Amino acid sequence: MKNLKYIFILLIATTFSGCSVYNFTGASAIDGKTFQVNFFQNNADLIEPGIDREFTLALQDLIMNQTNLNLVSSNGDLLYEGEITDYRITPMTATADQQASQNRLTIRVNVRFSNRKKETDDFEKSFEFYYDYPAQSQLVGTVLNEAIKVIFERITQDIFNESLAKW
Repeated sequence: MKNLKYIFILLIATTFSGCSVYNFTGASAIDGKTFQVNFFQNNADLIEPGIDREFTLALQDLIMNQTNLNLVSSNGDLLYEGEITDYRITPMTATADQQASQNRLTIRVNVRFSNRKKETDDFEKSFEFYYDYPAQSQLVGTVLNEAIKVIFERITQDIFNESLAKW
């Protein structure tokens, strides 16, 4: 019985020591302790007020929630900067009487990522996603909020995967 107790303790210790290599967010080992997200200016031809601030906050929140990095306003080990380069609405499908039955909102963000501890990780890349909605709906209020939420969730996760998870 005494040996069984030691085997059980050894089994638990081995199990928990293996968790230090893997984490549930998918982020690989991060070289740094701080990150900085500069304001993402909206340079799109079609301007939707406030999405630049919403995107900047969404990226900060995602990184804070999925890593143990600390957000700083300057001199971060990891630096995210860029701009919103495209915000467009296009008709996607048509009805028999040549009317749009579905529209698509597409947002593209250009991101420059710098890792001061490991410069080989640096990149500049555009990330884009879309949201389809019925043409009968106006892109205002809850429809707009839902579209932006869905698009920013996808773009910020793609940025996270590219910069920290290395997927």
